[in-house]
Amino acid sequence: MNTEVINHSFSARVKKGITTYFKENLAILVAFIILCVGLSIATPAFFTKDNILNVLRQVATNSNLAIGLTMAIIIGGIDLSVGAVLAFSGLLCASFISDGMNLGLAVLLAFTLGALFGLLNGLIIAYTNMPPFVVTLATQNIARGIVNVYANGQPISARNPVFNFLGVGYLLGIPLPVIYSFVLLAVMILILGRSKFGRQLYAVGGNEEAARFSGINIKKVKIIVYTLCGALASFSGIILAARMYSGQPTAGDGFELDAIAASVLGGVSFSGGVGKLGGTIIGVLVLGVLTNGLNLLNINSFWQYIIKGIIILLAVYLDILKKRREKN
Repeated sequence: MNTEVINHSFSARVKKGITTYFKENLAILVAFIILCVGLSIATPAFFTKDNILNVLRQVATNSNLAIGLTMAIIIGGIDLSVGAVLAFSGLLCASFISDGMNLGLAVLLAFTLGALFGLLNGLIIAYTNMPPFVVTLATQNIARGIVNVYANGQPISARNPVFNFLGVGYLLGIPLPVIYSFVLLAVMILILGRSKFGRQLYAVGGNEEAARFSGINIKKVKIIVYTLCGALASFSGIILAARMYSGQPTAGDGFELDAIAASVLGGVSFSGGVGKLGGTIIGVLVLGVLTNGLNLLNINSFWQYIIKGIIILLAVYLDILKKRREKN
């Protein structure tokens, strides 16, 4: 009897969660479906197994970065350094491997050094109260500069069968980068939705002063968030280097903008305290499908920048309109 009650309660929670999810993300879900249908009609190559797997593989990196950006924006911040940190970690990992370093040590060292950039961001922002935009813009330039000085602007080869498998391998027919991203997303959704840290995150973004008076360690929350941003970017850079068989100084250029766009499209508000990763992942898929569709239709890549810029403007403006309606 107790087992039946527990199963019924679990089933009810799952149904409620699914219903709530669709209500909260109905608009972007409809837009995503319309986009997929339109591209399927416009180009037969879109809705094929190989292309779908290709889209998922391509959006895996943006998904990881968007997880970090979502947390940063929820607390009222931003992180513009993630693309540069991605390149930094990927290139260092490739360099360590090409120099003959033990693979495990090379990956761990490169990951740690990249995560330290996130920690640096968090410490500066938490203890100086400098605007996150300024701090992360500065560390973006520092990381990108270090990468180019270190490699003299040239890519570094990373040909190691085990390492490369991490980026190009499959498990049960699914690309490994997609599996990594799915696991990371699932873990972070649980953390944000079920943990004490998740509640503190929203409290800090909603009203920092109120959060401070309630006993929340504001500095600690900020440091953890930006360290996670750096760690996710570092991990993504290593996997991208494995997939590309090399570390590229230009890797991740502009990736922070795609991650921000995905977060905003998914309902994360720049005013802080609002947003969920469930919405962010749809934003990631929308941008990934849009980019893939434009490529299949042979649309000039320069136009893609314009389209993405317009999407960001519309998403932010719609968020402003939503806030105004809530106040009235």
